[in-house]
Amino acid sequence: MKDSLSAEQIAQYRQQGFIAIEGFLNAAELARWREATDDAVAKRLADKGWHALNNQGEGSDDYYKQVFVQCLKLADSHAGMHELIFDERLGRLAGTLAGVDGIRIWHDQALIKPPYGNPTAWHLDNPYWSFSSRNSISIWIALDDATLMNGCMAYLPGTHLTARHDNAGIGSTFGGLFNVYPEWKKMDATLVPVPAGSAVLHNGLTAHGAGVNMTSRPRRAMTCAYMPDGSTFNGQKNVLPDDYFQSLKPGDSLQDNRITPLIWQRK
Repeated sequence: MKDSLSAEQIAQYRQQGFIAIEGFLNAAELARWREATDDAVAKRLADKGWHALNNQGEGSDDYYKQVFVQCLKLADSHAGMHELIFDERLGRLAGTLAGVDGIRIWHDQALIKPPYGNPTAWHLDNPYWSFSSRNSISIWIALDDATLMNGCMAYLPGTHLTARHDNAGIGSTFGGLFNVYPEWKKMDATLVPVPAGSAVLHNGLTAHGAGVNMTSRPRRAMTCAYMPDGSTFNGQKNVLPDDYFQSLKPGDSLQDNRITPLIWQRK
């Protein structure tokens, strides 16, 4: 795993709000991530007990089902995925880029854009979550080549610096976010095609989206969202378990290691 960072990479991330690391996984590591992701997703979709943590169930929005197959918190139900997601090196990478002293896992998720799948509308990540932080960060690991043809990631550089915690949903209106942030509409997007085994990390307030998958093959990615240690509850439920959510009030610290595990802390 290519988990060391140069000063230039850190500066680029903090200025642009995202960075791509090609060759992040070697061939053996990539094979392991693919195998674990494919197995975890197949088992999740077959297990009705976890229906709330995927977007393919009965009653789910038909358009959203074709944006990507989304399966959340796979590390909670799959031992192989747990071992990969809980790798301290991932936490150190995220924490170093974000400039924080500790990183907690918010949630992992597989995002698999199906053949001829719908585009992913422009959106921000952090406003969906149960904490508000300008230093939240996600890692997006390409399990297949992510190309201009199959819907690679696209970003609006620097938007994390001016974003509020207002958002638009990932729906059929591709540019709905620009109704919320009209000042961004004149910006040109940066598309980030990367080969399989690459990682793209982005700030939770960086505007991003992805195009249509114009191929007959899925475009697989495994991701994880991270919360800086010391973050507090903002009143939103998101993926919090019901009993834990009911026990919280806005401003409470989110430090329960069963719910938001601390995987890296600066020594």
